[in-house]
Amino acid sequence: MTEKNRTIFCDIDGTIFKYRKFETLKTTKPVMTPGALEKLKKWKREGCMIVFTTARPEELRNHTVKELLLSDVPWDKLLMGIERGPRYLINDMDPAKKGYRAIAFNVERDKGLKRVVVGATEEIVK
Repeated sequence: MTEKNRTIFCDIDGTIFKYRKFETLKTTKPVMTPGALEKLKKWKREGCMIVFTTARPEELRNHTVKELLLSDVPWDKLLMGIERGPRYLINDMDPAKKGYRAIAFNVERDKGLKRVVVGATEEIVK
């Protein structure tokens, strides 16, 4: 059976770009967090779908897309205007296969993605 590609749901501010307040987004340039661009490009080469989630309001969509493009960030979908509170990833588990299908990482603000290893926890059996 063919292995299915993974989907990465990733926040933007404080995760791939150093944190900036919304009111400063148009007057400051984005700065990548350590290892974020390399990790995102690696995941894209591996066939992952990258979905960015952000609390940035919808009226900042064009600006956000421009920042991603100018920073050479690979991505597939952009979900904007989500709440700033806790975010939950919920997915079903295939009873015929071992391992988790919903995995979450919490990273320290502005520290980047260096410690995130996609695929490392899927084989853990509950």
